[in-house]
Amino acid sequence: MPGGCRDHRFGTGGRAFEWRGVSMITLDTKLLRPHLGDDDIAHEMPHAIEALRSILRRECVQADMLGWLDLPGTGTREIGAIADTAKRIQDENDCLVVIGIGGSYLGARAAIEALPDSARFPVHFAGNNLSPEYHERLLATLSGKRFTLCVISKSGTTTEPAVAFRILKAKLIEAFGSDHINNRIIVITDPSAGALRSIAGTEGYMVFPIPPGVGGRFSVLSAVGLVPCAVAGISIREMLRGAEAALGRYSKPLAENDALRYAVIRNLLHRRRCAVEVLSTFHPELTYLCEWWKQLAGESEGKKGKGLYPASAVMTTDLHSLGQYLQEGARIMLETFLVATEPRRDIAVPPDTDDLDNLNYLAGRPMSEINRKAFEGTVDAHASGGLPVLSIEVPVINVEAIGSLFVFFEMSIAVSGLMLGINPFDQPGVEEYKRRMFNLLGKPGVE
Repeated sequence: MPGGCRDHRFGTGGRAFEWRGVSMITLDTKLLRPHLGDDDIAHEMPHAIEALRSILRRECVQADMLGWLDLPGTGTREIGAIADTAKRIQDENDCLVVIGIGGSYLGARAAIEALPDSARFPVHFAGNNLSPEYHERLLATLSGKRFTLCVISKSGTTTEPAVAFRILKAKLIEAFGSDHINNRIIVITDPSAGALRSIAGTEGYMVFPIPPGVGGRFSVLSAVGLVPCAVAGISIREMLRGAEAALGRYSKPLAENDALRYAVIRNLLHRRRCAVEVLSTFHPELTYLCEWWKQLAGESEGKKGKGLYPASAVMTTDLHSLGQYLQEGARIMLETFLVATEPRRDIAVPPDTDDLDNLNYLAGRPMSEINRKAFEGTVDAHASGGLPVLSIEVPVINVEAIGSLFVFFEMSIAVSGLMLGINPFDQPGVEEYKRRMFNLLGKPGVE
């Protein structure tokens, strides 16, 4: 059932749902019962509902950073300009290079990696590390190719993307000449201030604004994520449709709201000595969605000695590395599985006359069935080993489902952070490494 909109009816954990027209997310909590009961969740739910209401009323801490709530609806206003820009880039180039770090690239990369059927135009990423080997390989990849740079930074002074921009701009000049690069540089930055905004104005680069009140890790549904996704070939209209439907669902101050239930479960288990949440998936294409989630959770909640440490695992690969620890290691973890119930495509296991590998019992069976049974067996094994286990499921990994997941996690983590008693919209600790790095590098004016 790849692509498109379908009516999905299915049940998990004894609950059945229908969300007409959009891939729906469901939360399966049945294996939590040795650790949390329904009464525990019900008792804490009023706090989650109040946190949600404070967000919707724009009355919570740092309410000026709630612009991400408006993105599913307002993002459609830029679709025309983004689509035209994407078409021009595709027509005039062999690839796009996205320069950014953290929230300036993780969301777009998560969507692009998750949707290989849609993302057919090559997109490379730079400025998300300071490795010379990484960037040297990228420069070699770009040799002889026509390419455009998409530079994403609110300030323009973050070291990693700023250094990469200098290097890649020099590569552009080498390839096309200094008089012919302005139409090959697109900037996504603050609408009115900052070094990158100033540079773009001086040089005449095309600019898409990062809306006010939108922090990096909440920016994927703005031009920050939509421009790279559109260039890659992903339907950003469908992504926003999934996001808008999810926002409508997960903005409801009801005990049945699964985004609130997820926030409550995380908080309760954190209080009961869980220190780590492992987001495990049986879909390698969701690896970067897990990376995006790790930034969202880590920067939002890791303050004042609080918050679950966000980790991830890609199965079944990591069952052969982390599986032993998850099964029998320290019982300080919550494991959340992120899975799809239906494959986008499938491959059957062929029969073999000699059956020397003893696999003929699987002959003719689809790999999706084997993968699903691996998931079900792992969930049961880890739960029996004493881990609190829950599952977040979508019917299929398509564009709308990815848009829905972005909103689901953003809403859950925002509520969860408020329940922890911290500000989920700042990241003061990030500045400390920068100050020390700048001091070691001898940056003027840094002590």
